[in-house]
Amino acid sequence: MRPHLLRAALVLCFACTPAFAQSPAAAPAAPAAAQRASGFTTSDGVALAYTVSGQGLPCLFVHGGPGSGSEAVEALSGDLLGKHFRMIYLDQRGSGRSASDQKKDYSLDRVVQDLEELRASLKIDKWVLMPHSFGGIIATAYARKYPQRVSGMVLMNSILSLPASMESTASYGYTLLPANGRPPLDPAAPLPQRFGMVMALLGQTKQTGKLMYGDPASEARVDATRRGLAANRDFAAALFSSGAIAAYLEDLAPATAALGMPVLVVGGKEDYVVGPEHYKTFRFPKQQVLLVPGRHFSMIEQPAEVDKALAGFAASLPRP
Repeated sequence: MRPHLLRAALVLCFACTPAFAQSPAAAPAAPAAAQRASGFTTSDGVALAYTVSGQGLPCLFVHGGPGSGSEAVEALSGDLLGKHFRMIYLDQRGSGRSASDQKKDYSLDRVVQDLEELRASLKIDKWVLMPHSFGGIIATAYARKYPQRVSGMVLMNSILSLPASMESTASYGYTLLPANGRPPLDPAAPLPQRFGMVMALLGQTKQTGKLMYGDPASEARVDATRRGLAANRDFAAALFSSGAIAAYLEDLAPATAALGMPVLVVGGKEDYVVGPEHYKTFRFPKQQVLLVPGRHFSMIEQPAEVDKALAGFAASLPRP
């Protein structure tokens, strides 16, 4: 798959999803963080915002998007997650409350390095990683590079192969379009073309929520929470206008066979953004899987089941 074609399709996709309801224009170099957010400056001079809450082993939430920020998840699921871990909600460079990189370096290596520098600055020896969606690519790349720093992983509706998840999204998303108005979908057409067309039409027909959420109430809660939050979208804008996207296209599932930390995979039975059977490609040696009803936001749609699974997983992890 040629990166320039994929970039064009992804721009259409993320312009239409709820996380990117606002235009992904470049934000100021240092957007104001929430009042209780802490600050951290990377080795290349980018100011990042994060918050810490909860009790237990340290756990970094790795948000998706790309560029969606972590505030909405903290607001909606912070009480649940904080029962089991000392949660660290970082907004990645060019995302949410964090500043943009004036050099436009949003490469996977650089974003992974940001996580490692934050860990060192917090003087944490090991931490749990909890990615959501696109964050699964970032977290798995980090675990591959710094396995000695990862005590466990909780993959929430996580993507490890972006092209595979795009295929799932395009195929299922097409079925959500009104049958009497949707154009033919050529299964032999390139994936970026099919994906871009479907996501654009879902946005135009206001069907994107049906792809993301299992019920309208969950969609309404997330949308209401996102209103008024900091919305730096420079990560997304820069990623899709540069060659940086290429590294994010790697299928990281084969690499999981070499990652020996305990892993909990949480997935929605109807999460076609990721792919309902995407988890079957994972090869973590110490992997357990929880599938729950719903779609792309399991922690919001099925909090009781996720709470129970997190309690057992957190209790099983070794303490320092």
